[in-house]
This record gives sequence, C-alpha cells and structure tokens, in this order.
Amino acid sequence: MSKVEAVKALVEAGKSKKVADAVQEALKAGDKAQDILDAMVASMGVVGDKFSSGEIFVPEMLIAAKAMSKGVEVLKPVMAGDSSSSLGTCIMGTVAGDLHDIGKNLVVMMLESAGFDMVDLGVDVPAERFVEAAKENDNVVLIACSGLLTTTMPALKEAVQTIKAAMPEMKVIVGGAPVTQEYANEIGADGYAPDAGSSAAKAKEIIGA
Repeated sequence: MSKVEAVKALVEAGKSKKVADAVQEALKAGDKAQDILDAMVASMGVVGDKFSSGEIFVPEMLIAAKAMSKGVEVLKPVMAGDSSSSLGTCIMGTVAGDLHDIGKNLVVMMLESAGFDMVDLGVDVPAERFVEAAKENDNVVLIACSGLLTTTMPALKEAVQTIKAAMPEMKVIVGGAPVTQEYANEIGADGYAPDAGSSAAKAKEIIGA
C-alpha cells in the first residue's frame, strides 16, 4: 500500500490520531500535498456514499471528517505556499430558523479541503446576511445555503432569491435532508448536493473549477 493509500484508508476508518503522522510520512516520501488531499477528499466521497446508502450514520461520518481535518491541518502550511490551490471564497450558513450545524460543518470541512476559503456564518442566518458577507469578503465565488428542516424550506427559498436579486451573477449551492434537485431548480439555485460527500465535487463543477 502506498503512503497516500494509507492516508486514504485511515480517513475512511476515522483514525484521526494516526492521520496526521501518515500525512507527514507521505510528504516525506515525496508525495505531493495536492495528491494527498485529493485522496482524502476521495475517501470522504466513499464515506459520503456509505452514509447515503445507510451503511454508516452521522457519528461515523463525523469521525471520518474529523480524521480528514487532522490531515488537512498538516497540509495547510505546505499548500499555503501554493496560492493557486485556492478556488476562491465560499460563504456558508444554515438558513434562518434552522439550528442544525452538523451537516453544515461537514460541508465546510469538505469544501475547505477541496480548496475553497470558507466563511462560516453559523446557523439561523437571515437571507440578507449571506449578501452582506459576500460583499464583506474578497473573491467570493460561491454561497452555500443549508436547510435541514422542512419548516425552513421557505427560508432557503428566500435566501437564494435574496442573494440572486442582489447579486445575479453569484453562484448558489443548496443542500440538506429535505432538499431535492427539483426544489433547488424551483428556487433558482445553481446546484444541489444531496450530502457532504458530494458537495465538494458539485461546488467545483458550479464554479467551473
């Protein structure tokens, strides 16, 4: 097994205590930081698929995400020197009236790992706050809105429409348990990710990265 494969396996297994050392070893062996990162993103994709199919549940997904974040911490200083690794800034938040942050936190980790500079607005975020945040930060290329309750679907719609009214060119991705591709289309979002595992690939696709 190559060093990169070892990192991938550890992330999938959620071995957060061992991931950092394995990443260091892979770097020492001459593996590129980007290749190690891609492997970890791929392993989270596997974890996301298992979660979607009901093989594993939120605790296992969080454990794997934590393991990945430990690996990312090691890679960050290495990749900071390579400014080309940033895809731009993404503003993320859970919409007004919704206090769920587990899914959002997973997506923040996934997108950060994929190369986005993340601005996490937290939970219960009013529609206008997304717009303000996009204006306050540089190089914002994407806004991600999360809603995990059916009762907050109207707030998700309001968030997307408020963003689009203020910034018609801004790309918006939505997600959360009750959200569907049809609903994303209906409210004018540019993309929809069914789970954290697929969010990074979808986000990159939307911005054309």
